[in-house]
Amino acid sequence: MKSNRLTRRGFLGGGVAAAAFTIVPRHVLGGPGKTPPSDVLTHAVIGVGGMGMGHVRYCKNYEKQKVGKLLAVCDVDAQRLARGVKAGGPDCTGYKDFQEMLARGDIDICHIPTPPHWHAIMSIAAAEAGCDIWCEKPMTRTIGEAQRVVDAVKRNGRMFRINTWFRLHSYMYGMKMFAKDLKKLIVAGDLGWPITARISPYTGFTWKLGQWCGKTNLPPQPVPAHFDYDRWLGPAPVKPYHKHRTHGSFRGYWDYDSGGLGDMGQHYIDPVQYLLDKDNTSPVTVEAHAPWPQHPDAAGLWGWVEMTYADGCKIILDSGSWGTPITKDKPFLEGPKGKIFPAGKTPAEERGRIKKRVAELPDPPPMISDFNVSVRTRKKFGLNEENAARSNVIVHLADVAIRVGRKLRFDPVKMRFINDDAANLLVDQPMRAPWHL
Repeated sequence: MKSNRLTRRGFLGGGVAAAAFTIVPRHVLGGPGKTPPSDVLTHAVIGVGGMGMGHVRYCKNYEKQKVGKLLAVCDVDAQRLARGVKAGGPDCTGYKDFQEMLARGDIDICHIPTPPHWHAIMSIAAAEAGCDIWCEKPMTRTIGEAQRVVDAVKRNGRMFRINTWFRLHSYMYGMKMFAKDLKKLIVAGDLGWPITARISPYTGFTWKLGQWCGKTNLPPQPVPAHFDYDRWLGPAPVKPYHKHRTHGSFRGYWDYDSGGLGDMGQHYIDPVQYLLDKDNTSPVTVEAHAPWPQHPDAAGLWGWVEMTYADGCKIILDSGSWGTPITKDKPFLEGPKGKIFPAGKTPAEERGRIKKRVAELPDPPPMISDFNVSVRTRKKFGLNEENAARSNVIVHLADVAIRVGRKLRFDPVKMRFINDDAANLLVDQPMRAPWHL
């Protein structure tokens, strides 16, 4: 099914023409007192589980503001789909097949809050269908998939948003400071260089490992009549159905995600990547301390992962859940000239000094923090496909190191591990036919 909106969406993607389109006076496009069509962006949501219903609420809020319209929802669980359609309202159509939904041709923004093993396929399909993309974290299930999403977004001239926001707004975990304020201190040289960043329960970050560990030796269960398990698996290997493998607890299985790393990794890592000015590169070594061998199916506990960049900057992920903690009582950020501790471990006098110093320093360049603005102006969102792909790399450098059980060297240009075939098998993993990138 085609619609007139195809022409408008093509126009939005047209560079200079798009910019001209966005400044046409409101009264010319919509008439007095009316919202012009250019201000009403159409949305669709693939996957209306817990996180997906949050995206439905985003869309309904845009409807209240008269700047958006939810046209479609999609899910392979009939019960969830019915719930999503009801929440979407009378103009919202339900689909079991995301390809059929994308083919309707009148969707501006496609939300993808599905399990991560679908993120790459659906993001690329949405880009090819002319949609802009609002994707949940982690960006993709592997390093290689993210690179293909970047290529598809660029090739089709689309806008992309990963659904995390701590580099843009909200206090950093445990810090009572914004990421931009911490960056001001780093840019000014107050901490010196290189810098070590510690992401751990002791610096305000919780990895939820108890929640997201998979279970081993699950007994097969009958597939519920309302659930298309084969379609849910999609590109993932066929495993006997058990409810713990799907829906809210899927994160505990390597076929679909990577446990707490997949759930919380980009939330935690992206702002640190921003602080260290690493949006265009990746660590060159990674070493994990974790039980080994890891179970081939169920993601489990790990201790810490240390990643080092070519310039000596480090990111340390410490779960606090296995082995000996290595970051207890240590600062979140540390350089040769200074340290930044979480708010709860910083004396009031020191917090006041830091606040005063931050106020003296110039702000970093602004970023677009409203995806609607990106879609209308065709300017990149602050958390876009390029920097999201880099923080996605860090998530998967960690899970690959945990799985192979040895120190690894990584080429941040070629996006491959150096002289390690087993690790590189996890960069690009096969998909079940007929699905492919």
